[in-house]
Amino acid sequence: MSKRVGIFVSGGGSNMRALVEDMQGDHPARPSVVLSNNERAGGIAWARTQGIATEVIDHRPYGADRASFEAAITDALAPYDLDIICLAGFMRVLTGGFVAPWQGRMLNIHPSLLPKYKGLNTHARALDAGDTEHGCTVHLVTPALDDGPILGQARIAIEPGDTPQTLAARVLVQEHRLYPATLRRFAAGNTTPLTL
Repeated sequence: MSKRVGIFVSGGGSNMRALVEDMQGDHPARPSVVLSNNERAGGIAWARTQGIATEVIDHRPYGADRASFEAAITDALAPYDLDIICLAGFMRVLTGGFVAPWQGRMLNIHPSLLPKYKGLNTHARALDAGDTEHGCTVHLVTPALDDGPILGQARIAIEPGDTPQTLAARVLVQEHRLYPATLRRFAAGNTTPLTL
């Protein structure tokens, strides 16, 4: 029986699309729902065109009450009986209270070679540090930001003249390869780190 996957997005959802497009044929998982904190997210619009269920929980009415926001997410997800959550550009930090029940079943993709450059502005930080390589990481989510066991990494060389924008574009290509490949293995029970 296929694993049921929920995918969280806040924007265009290009990584979500890569995951969904891969979850076909003999893939051990299927997309059950796409959830966003943004009604106007391009990823939500695309998921609807694909006939995938969507849920939108706007974080703004909750203000600083993250627990209530996350409780609303939990309520919205309940009918889908998910096995796995994939964070794919979901721009809200989830608290330990939400993450704990999903420990070992929630994946995230991050645009750096973790443990380097947790948080934001990863491409500029890699350039500022004079790094010769950069890339992206899929990891299991823990209550600590951009932490947790690494499931996969893809590396690219930093080239002379690279800017944060050119680096981001090349890393995104690798994200679209790495995340689907890692989810496919993970859903089949393989947590050995993948290197692309």
